[in-house]
Amino acid sequence: MINLKEKYNKEAIPAMIEKFGYNNKNQTPKIEKVVVNIGFGNYAVSKSGDELKKFKAGIIRDLGLITGQKPSFREAKKSIAGFKLRKGVVIGAKVTLRGERMFDFLDRLIHIALPRSRDFRGLDYNCFDNQGNLSIGIKEQIIFSEVSAEKLKNIFGFQVVIKTSTKNKEEGMELLKLLGFPIKKNG
Repeated sequence: MINLKEKYNKEAIPAMIEKFGYNNKNQTPKIEKVVVNIGFGNYAVSKSGDELKKFKAGIIRDLGLITGQKPSFREAKKSIAGFKLRKGVVIGAKVTLRGERMFDFLDRLIHIALPRSRDFRGLDYNCFDNQGNLSIGIKEQIIFSEVSAEKLKNIFGFQVVIKTSTKNKEEGMELLKLLGFPIKKNG
Protein backbone atom coordinates (compact mmCIF):
# COMPACT_ATOMS: atom_id res chain seq x y z
CA MET A 1 0.00 0.00 0.00
CA ILE A 2 1.29 3.44 -0.95
CA ASN A 3 1.79 5.84 1.94
CA LEU A 4 0.46 9.40 1.97
CA LYS A 5 3.76 11.14 1.19
CA GLU A 6 4.36 8.94 -1.86
CA LYS A 7 0.76 9.49 -2.96
CA TYR A 8 1.29 13.25 -2.72
CA ASN A 9 4.51 13.12 -4.77
CA LYS A 10 3.37 10.60 -7.41
CA GLU A 11 -0.34 11.34 -7.84
CA ALA A 12 -1.41 14.64 -6.27
CA ILE A 13 1.35 16.90 -7.67
CA PRO A 14 0.82 15.89 -11.35
CA ALA A 15 -2.97 16.10 -10.99
CA MET A 16 -2.78 19.57 -9.39
CA ILE A 17 -0.39 20.79 -12.13
CA GLU A 18 -2.79 19.53 -14.78
CA LYS A 19 -5.96 20.94 -13.18
CA PHE A 20 -4.71 24.36 -12.03
CA GLY A 21 -1.97 24.93 -14.63
CA TYR A 22 1.05 25.42 -12.37
CA ASN A 23 4.36 25.93 -14.18
CA ASN A 24 6.32 23.46 -12.03
CA LYS A 25 5.94 21.14 -9.07
CA ASN A 26 7.31 23.72 -6.63
CA GLN A 27 4.25 25.91 -7.18
CA THR A 28 1.84 23.16 -6.20
CA PRO A 29 0.27 23.53 -2.78
CA LYS A 30 1.25 21.22 0.05
CA ILE A 31 0.24 20.42 3.60
CA GLU A 32 2.38 22.61 5.85
CA LYS A 33 1.39 21.33 9.29
CA VAL A 34 -1.29 19.61 11.33
CA VAL A 35 -2.32 21.04 14.70
CA VAL A 36 -4.23 18.91 17.22
CA ASN A 37 -5.96 20.98 19.96
CA ILE A 38 -7.95 20.09 23.02
CA GLY A 39 -9.58 22.58 25.35
CA PHE A 40 -10.57 21.48 28.83
CA GLY A 41 -11.01 24.80 30.60
CA ASN A 42 -14.38 23.91 32.13
CA TYR A 43 -12.90 20.74 33.62
CA ALA A 44 -9.78 22.54 34.86
CA VAL A 45 -11.88 25.16 36.64
CA SER A 46 -14.28 22.72 38.30
CA LYS A 47 -11.70 20.18 39.52
CA SER A 48 -8.52 20.59 41.48
CA GLY A 49 -5.63 18.70 42.98
CA ASP A 50 -5.16 15.00 42.23
CA GLU A 51 -8.25 14.73 40.04
CA LEU A 52 -6.94 17.44 37.69
CA LYS A 53 -3.44 15.89 37.64
CA LYS A 54 -4.90 12.51 36.66
CA PHE A 55 -6.98 14.13 33.92
CA LYS A 56 -3.93 15.96 32.51
CA ALA A 57 -1.88 12.76 32.65
CA GLY A 58 -4.61 10.96 30.71
CA ILE A 59 -4.63 13.69 28.07
CA ILE A 60 -0.84 13.57 27.73
CA ARG A 61 -0.94 9.78 27.39
CA ASP A 62 -3.79 9.65 24.87
CA LEU A 63 -2.67 12.57 22.70
CA GLY A 64 0.88 11.24 22.80
CA LEU A 65 -0.31 7.84 21.58
CA ILE A 66 -2.53 9.35 18.88
CA THR A 67 0.01 11.84 17.49
CA GLY A 68 3.33 10.23 18.38
CA GLN A 69 4.46 13.45 20.05
CA LYS A 70 4.12 14.88 23.56
CA PRO A 71 1.54 17.68 23.78
CA SER A 72 2.30 21.08 25.24
CA PHE A 73 -0.13 22.65 27.68
CA ARG A 74 -1.78 26.02 27.06
CA GLU A 75 -2.48 28.45 29.89
CA ALA A 76 -5.19 31.09 30.25
CA LYS A 77 -3.86 34.47 29.13
CA LYS A 78 -6.14 36.49 31.39
CA SER A 79 -8.56 36.04 34.27
CA ILE A 80 -12.29 35.92 33.51
CA ALA A 81 -14.43 36.02 36.63
CA GLY A 82 -17.63 34.91 34.85
CA PHE A 83 -15.98 31.61 33.94
CA LYS A 84 -14.11 31.27 37.26
CA LEU A 85 -10.91 31.33 35.23
CA ARG A 86 -7.60 32.61 36.57
CA LYS A 87 -4.59 33.73 34.58
CA GLY A 88 -1.99 30.95 34.30
CA VAL A 89 -4.40 28.02 34.79
CA VAL A 90 -3.85 25.24 32.24
CA ILE A 91 -6.93 25.14 30.00
CA GLY A 92 -5.80 23.16 26.95
CA ALA A 93 -3.18 21.11 25.16
CA LYS A 94 -1.74 21.32 21.67
CA VAL A 95 0.42 19.22 19.35
CA THR A 96 1.90 20.59 16.11
CA LEU A 97 2.95 17.91 13.61
CA ARG A 98 5.23 18.40 10.62
CA GLY A 99 7.14 16.12 8.27
CA GLU A 100 6.95 12.33 8.63
CA ARG A 101 4.87 12.38 11.83
CA MET A 102 2.33 14.61 10.09
CA PHE A 103 1.97 12.22 7.15
CA ASP A 104 1.77 9.18 9.48
CA PHE A 105 -0.95 10.87 11.55
CA LEU A 106 -2.95 11.90 8.47
CA ASP A 107 -2.66 8.39 7.03
CA ARG A 108 -4.12 6.90 10.24
CA LEU A 109 -6.77 9.64 10.39
CA ILE A 110 -8.00 9.01 6.83
CA HIS A 111 -7.84 5.23 6.70
CA ILE A 112 -8.50 4.10 10.28
CA ALA A 113 -9.97 6.76 12.57
CA LEU A 114 -12.54 8.59 10.43
CA PRO A 115 -14.16 5.39 9.10
CA ARG A 116 -14.46 4.15 12.72
CA SER A 117 -16.31 7.26 13.91
CA ARG A 118 -20.02 6.96 14.48
CA ASP A 119 -22.36 7.96 11.61
CA PHE A 120 -19.47 9.23 9.46
CA ARG A 121 -20.51 10.04 5.90
CA GLY A 122 -17.60 12.22 4.85
CA LEU A 123 -16.14 15.62 5.65
CA ASP A 124 -18.41 18.56 4.96
CA TYR A 125 -17.62 21.33 2.47
CA ASN A 126 -18.05 23.86 5.31
CA CYS A 127 -15.09 22.39 7.21
CA PHE A 128 -12.80 24.33 4.86
CA ASP A 129 -11.94 27.98 5.38
CA ASN A 130 -11.34 30.45 2.52
CA GLN A 131 -7.58 29.72 2.48
CA GLY A 132 -8.12 25.97 1.90
CA ASN A 133 -7.36 24.82 5.46
CA LEU A 134 -9.42 21.98 6.92
CA SER A 135 -10.76 21.86 10.49
CA ILE A 136 -12.15 18.57 11.79
CA GLY A 137 -13.86 18.18 15.15
CA ILE A 138 -13.46 14.71 16.66
CA LYS A 139 -15.91 13.87 19.45
CA GLU A 140 -14.12 10.88 21.01
CA GLN A 141 -10.46 9.89 21.06
CA ILE A 142 -11.41 6.19 21.05
CA ILE A 143 -11.81 6.19 17.25
CA PHE A 144 -8.01 5.94 17.10
CA SER A 145 -6.83 2.37 17.46
CA GLU A 146 -3.83 3.43 19.60
CA VAL A 147 -6.11 4.34 22.51
CA SER A 148 -7.30 1.36 24.54
CA ALA A 149 -10.97 1.67 25.55
CA GLU A 150 -10.39 -0.57 28.61
CA LYS A 151 -7.78 1.75 30.16
CA LEU A 152 -9.77 4.89 29.41
CA LYS A 153 -10.85 7.09 32.32
CA ASN A 154 -12.15 10.17 30.48
CA ILE A 155 -13.49 10.51 26.96
CA PHE A 156 -12.63 13.83 25.36
CA GLY A 157 -12.99 15.46 21.98
CA PHE A 158 -10.43 17.49 20.12
CA GLN A 159 -9.89 19.49 16.96
CA VAL A 160 -7.57 18.69 14.07
CA VAL A 161 -6.54 21.60 11.83
CA ILE A 162 -4.78 20.78 8.56
CA LYS A 163 -2.91 23.87 7.31
CA THR A 164 -2.25 23.94 3.56
CA SER A 165 -0.33 26.39 1.39
CA THR A 166 -3.28 26.81 -0.98
CA LYS A 167 -4.67 30.18 -2.00
CA ASN A 168 -8.39 29.32 -1.92
CA LYS A 169 -10.99 26.79 -0.82
CA GLU A 170 -11.19 24.94 -4.15
CA GLU A 171 -7.44 24.25 -4.32
CA GLY A 172 -7.42 23.03 -0.71
CA MET A 173 -10.37 20.71 -1.30
CA GLU A 174 -8.82 19.31 -4.48
CA LEU A 175 -5.46 18.69 -2.79
CA LEU A 176 -7.04 16.82 0.12
CA LYS A 177 -9.40 14.86 -2.18
CA LEU A 178 -6.39 13.71 -4.21
CA LEU A 179 -4.73 12.54 -0.99
CA GLY A 180 -7.78 10.41 -0.15
CA PHE A 181 -9.73 12.56 2.34
CA PRO A 182 -13.41 11.51 2.29
CA ILE A 183 -15.01 14.84 1.35
CA LYS A 184 -18.74 15.05 0.60
CA LYS A 185 -19.96 16.48 -2.66
CA ASN A 186 -20.90 20.16 -2.40
CA GLY A 187 -24.61 20.76 -2.43
